[in-house]
Amino acid sequence: MGGGRGKRGRTQRRHFKQGRENVWKRSPQRPPGAAGGEGDEGRGDGREGNPSWQPFATENPAFEDYYKAQQIIPEEEWSDFMNMLRKPLPATFRINASCQFFQDICSQLENDFRKSLETEFSDEHEEDAIRPLPWYPGNLAWHLNFSRMQLRRNQALESFHEFLKRENEVGNITRQEAVSMVPPLFLNVQPDHHILDMCAAPGSKTFQLLEMIHQSAKPGLLPNAMVVANDVDVQRCNLLIHHTKRMCTANLIVTNHEAQNFPGRNLAKFSSGTCMDESKLQRLEFDRVLCDVPCSGDGTVRKAPDMWRKWNAGLGNGLHRLQVEIAMRGIGLLKVGGRIVYSTCSMNPVENEAVVAEILRRCGDSVELLDVSAELPELVRRPGLTTWKVRDRGSWFGTHEDVPRYRKNVISPSMFPSGKGTMDSHMASGSVEVNTDAVDADMRDAANMVEGEHETKTTDDGNNGGNPNTEETSKLKFDEVPNMSDKKSDSTSIHTECSNFPLHRCMRIVPHDQNTGAFFIAVLQKISPTNESQVAEVIKNKHNISDDKAEKLEKGPGSDKVPHGENTVYQQGVDDDNVSDGQQNGDMDNETSNDKSEEEAKVIANEAENGQAGTRDRRKKPQNQGRWRGVDPVIFFKDEATIRSIVSFYGIKDTFPLEGHLVTRNPDASHVKRIYYVSKSVQEVLELNVKVGERLKVTSLGLKIFERQSSKDDSSCTFRLSSEGLPLLLPYITKQILYASAIDFQHLLQYRTIKFPDFLDAKFGEEASAQLPGCCVVALREGHESIDSIAMGPSAIAIVCWKGKTNLCVMVSPLDGKELLERISLRYGLELPKADDVKPSMKMDGSDEQPDLSTETVDPEAVPESKSSDMEIADVNEVVE
Repeated sequence: MGGGRGKRGRTQRRHFKQGRENVWKRSPQRPPGAAGGEGDEGRGDGREGNPSWQPFATENPAFEDYYKAQQIIPEEEWSDFMNMLRKPLPATFRINASCQFFQDICSQLENDFRKSLETEFSDEHEEDAIRPLPWYPGNLAWHLNFSRMQLRRNQALESFHEFLKRENEVGNITRQEAVSMVPPLFLNVQPDHHILDMCAAPGSKTFQLLEMIHQSAKPGLLPNAMVVANDVDVQRCNLLIHHTKRMCTANLIVTNHEAQNFPGRNLAKFSSGTCMDESKLQRLEFDRVLCDVPCSGDGTVRKAPDMWRKWNAGLGNGLHRLQVEIAMRGIGLLKVGGRIVYSTCSMNPVENEAVVAEILRRCGDSVELLDVSAELPELVRRPGLTTWKVRDRGSWFGTHEDVPRYRKNVISPSMFPSGKGTMDSHMASGSVEVNTDAVDADMRDAANMVEGEHETKTTDDGNNGGNPNTEETSKLKFDEVPNMSDKKSDSTSIHTECSNFPLHRCMRIVPHDQNTGAFFIAVLQKISPTNESQVAEVIKNKHNISDDKAEKLEKGPGSDKVPHGENTVYQQGVDDDNVSDGQQNGDMDNETSNDKSEEEAKVIANEAENGQAGTRDRRKKPQNQGRWRGVDPVIFFKDEATIRSIVSFYGIKDTFPLEGHLVTRNPDASHVKRIYYVSKSVQEVLELNVKVGERLKVTSLGLKIFERQSSKDDSSCTFRLSSEGLPLLLPYITKQILYASAIDFQHLLQYRTIKFPDFLDAKFGEEASAQLPGCCVVALREGHESIDSIAMGPSAIAIVCWKGKTNLCVMVSPLDGKELLERISLRYGLELPKADDVKPSMKMDGSDEQPDLSTETVDPEAVPESKSSDMEIADVNEVVE
């Protein structure tokens, strides 16, 4: 429960190989006959035989000119700043404090690896080879003075590298960039908070939030808090699911929506025996919102140096409006008194301080930019900028008035410190529509940026909004063509504005302060409801619905035209108390909109106008039909006969809450394959989501606790226990439990299938033989501890097994089994067995051994359950490895 041990997510890995290429990983070929420099001989980097290879250039004159002009770093520090940017990023990782072997891992780091690495590399590094990050609470985050490439290639680091990979796979640690760990810390998460991660993939920050809420809970109990992790891209959602599955938590919901259009849902409070009272509708709001928005990602050049050749000033300009919209939507979903953290891995003030200033400008006194300088005092940070310039088409602009008329649609007033010029911008947007082809060539790359491997978030046409100018058409007059000679190319000669907002409270993390990447963080608090009319007016003036987009809804076979402009209402930053539910959600994500029929689009638009969409959606479909095409619906599992058989077979205590906490993704109750357990907080959200027409597109949720299992052993229960859910359920199980000595437990993990007479403890073999056939639990008995005194709490070590006619078979994935085998061998001083040390009598003979179903390659979240099939227990050879 909340720990890292347990079966990993099995999302199909082909989706995860499409991230940005990391050129630090290249093994370039050296041209034949090329003279080798000192130390080149025998390096084995594969440069020989490739005449096209050139050293990767870690420089970009435009990058240097841009940030020198923005004065993000004092002039005397510029050389240190650039030198650090050209060095590979040191590896960092974080320990999961809620995992079962947390203390063992900390001890192993301190007493084994730290000492050995310091001895090995003491002459090469002035600083410690491995050390805790001083600013991270509890010494849970660690810094290595080695890059990821050095970890892979240095033989002296091989054992440590294998340790990191293995522990990361099972969820005991998370390999994450140091600066990426900072934003969740400033959320100040509390035990009962509902948290929204708006742009969550790839999931390291989501995992960090889950660690926090599980640390805050009492041992053995589920926390009251909940995390909703959202991402716009389906494949990135798969990656998010894969990473968070390692946590084994019942307090997570993964959704797939555009962040700027995240559903503003009206949730009804019911009294028993009463009908829905429309006057009692309440919005689902969050206590904390993490808004780590898509950005240009130039703060990650140390990790992804291909950014050097791709960077240009237009990247930040092209993403500014999207970032504002996402942040404003986060404000709208935040409770009064709640805290939102806005962050980017960019150094560009147009993506950072300009966005924060626009948030404060739109929200007025309703939102405050917090001074958090007293929090995390050992984290070196620099204040935000209060003045900056905007660069477009090679020209510098200090105010929006300086922007040529034909570019005012592209360069918005909100990009500048004062935000002035809104009226001019509106006039320009009404008279001049900019051709997509006329948009600065710098900005074209913004939509084509490749997504980073870990924390870099960029956007394309299929992501959150894409390029904001793609919907505009050309009506430039001949006399409005730019005069290239009039461009202001000298940044020192232009007048710049200064923001009136306290932007110095923002935080900039620069690489050469603590040998990290670059990051920007701003912490805001909502102190009162936002002014709906004021914010709506700002947004209304800044967004125009294109004719092409309107025609998609207007034109349909035999359908009448829908009033233009009422199909989509851009109210991202508004508290929705006075806005109809249909209006809030009129612009669902593109995938969903394309799936809707033309007739349904017409109905939605008409009902949005009349404020009736919310009521229609609530009665539109029964629960088991689902709303989102291609996504299995979330169904509460209420098969009383099946639940009674599970409770009876495993002797589950009445104190364990099952009613209302079991869900499945299969509409056909008779063919349910997997049953998931959700916490009380998640249960409430799901119930309300059903009542309002399933506005949330849920791709994954809960903790898998039971799996259907057919066998030839005539088991009286058709569902076996899941490894992920065992830690949560273990304290409440009274039947089908066996208690093994450390040596027999070790042998089970090592050989995976053992016949009853082959256990060293003959009594244990007899007890195992006497168990009912089917799934059982084998718990570790320490020393001569009596069975009655064994506490089945969160610290108990146990595994799921299958009792056959003649043997006991482990149902744990090989990787998890190997990790657990090493942990108990170290804890109890047992000799760590060799991989091929298998006794003939203990080898699987194919009689009644149970397959390791946790090694299935099919992702249960990505494939509809109705399309999967049962696996016969006795058919070992058909299990896919």
